[in-house]
Amino acid sequence: MPDRPTPSSTARLVRRELHSSRAAASVLTAAVLIVGCLVLLFEAVLQAVGDEPFLLDLDAAAAWLGALPAGVPASLLGAGSVLLLVVGLLLVLLAVLPGRRARYAIPDGRAAVVVDAEVVASSLARRARIAAGVGAEQVLVTVGRTSVRVQVRPTSGIPVDADAVRAAVADDLHRSGVTPEPRIAVVVTDSGVIGQ
Repeated sequence: MPDRPTPSSTARLVRRELHSSRAAASVLTAAVLIVGCLVLLFEAVLQAVGDEPFLLDLDAAAAWLGALPAGVPASLLGAGSVLLLVVGLLLVLLAVLPGRRARYAIPDGRAAVVVDAEVVASSLARRARIAAGVGAEQVLVTVGRTSVRVQVRPTSGIPVDADAVRAAVADDLHRSGVTPEPRIAVVVTDSGVIGQ
């Protein structure tokens, strides 16, 4: 009989599913740095044994870097600087930001349950449609990381109670136990739909 997962291993699994992996960015950055270091090492060995440079002359490259910004057009230097700044900023943001996916965890004592935001939006749209008494095409639910926006287009001449829709959506979120529980905003549009 297989061992049951412990609460800590379940929490690790849920966290892994809720957050995106940084493996691809890490591997790409490491590969670029390794290739650069290997090229420099190879050129240094060639220079040490007195052979001609294979890709770049280290002395000429060092002299060129030491003479910067002389001899380089300002537009090229500015573009290179902006490119390096953007790459560095992207790497810092990848390292610092949590990278949450559009998924939610549902507490369960026996298993790790993670659902996509689209599944949550579909369930909430159904509850909002029933509470508003409108057709499926008259409700649009957008689920974000911290908020849910429900837009209802009422049938012409039949008012929609926004508070009842909000209560139904909040009840559905509470029953499902979605964590973190998002804020709810209900918008009833001014223009109605003819018929249902």
